[in-house]
Amino acid sequence: MGLRHLARRGVSPATRTLAGLPGGIVTKRRGRGSEPDDVRLWSEGDDMRHIDRNATARTGILHVRTHHDERDRAVVLLADFRPSMLFGTRRALRSVAAAEALALLGWRIVGDGGRVGLVVGSAGEPAALRPAGGERAMTAVTGALALAHARALAAAGDDPPLDPLLTLAASLLPSGGHLVIASALDAPGPDLDRLLTVLAERLSIRLLLVSDAFERARPAGYYPFATADGRRGTLEGGHRGAEARTEERLAEYARRGIEGLRLDVEAGPEVYAPLMERLDAVL
Repeated sequence: MGLRHLARRGVSPATRTLAGLPGGIVTKRRGRGSEPDDVRLWSEGDDMRHIDRNATARTGILHVRTHHDERDRAVVLLADFRPSMLFGTRRALRSVAAAEALALLGWRIVGDGGRVGLVVGSAGEPAALRPAGGERAMTAVTGALALAHARALAAAGDDPPLDPLLTLAASLLPSGGHLVIASALDAPGPDLDRLLTVLAERLSIRLLLVSDAFERARPAGYYPFATADGRRGTLEGGHRGAEARTEERLAEYARRGIEGLRLDVEAGPEVYAPLMERLDAVL
């Protein structure tokens, strides 16, 4: 909930109806829009074609109808809280970083009049909220994130595939809606890439690939580990190719029309905020 103020930092109310396109020059959208907005008294310079006949006939005074741009942004945030995401070596768990970034993005979307929904995957049953608008919707989203994360920490088991989560999220969105996935994509399941390619024909999909510093560059040495299912082993450090593989993975998804960015766990919300601002501009 505290991230709502960070999400809106530097965004004035006057810019909320400006063009949501990236670039150095901000311009208003052309045209009067198609959705009725208000009825007001006619003033010098108003287009006579916009006169509201009903209000004029009722009052005997010229009234005009104003319109606004029809832009219904429906966005579903998909948070991966499966067991592999409950890991982190600096600042926070990967799951927490994913939730922070999605919350920042969600507050920006509802602040600009969009609708936000949620799907959370864990070792248990997934949680889902249909897209809705306003502060009440984001309050429900943040509460559902906190509750789902607490349940994920208390649960145990292997990572279920991500395919059912994607199917559930797609069922909540109309054609042309937006799906934002925050995950490290560990153990995604055999059909994930195929399903993403199919869904990308109907939805706009964006990926936040969560990355821990230890994964990208392990210091030299040997690291013992134990998993929740009792498995034990040792990891060898000193390998520094993981960061390049992460960028290659993002580039591969971009070639399929699924843009994404790397989310470094150690960076924190102050760094995530401008990244989510840029992502919000293209949704």
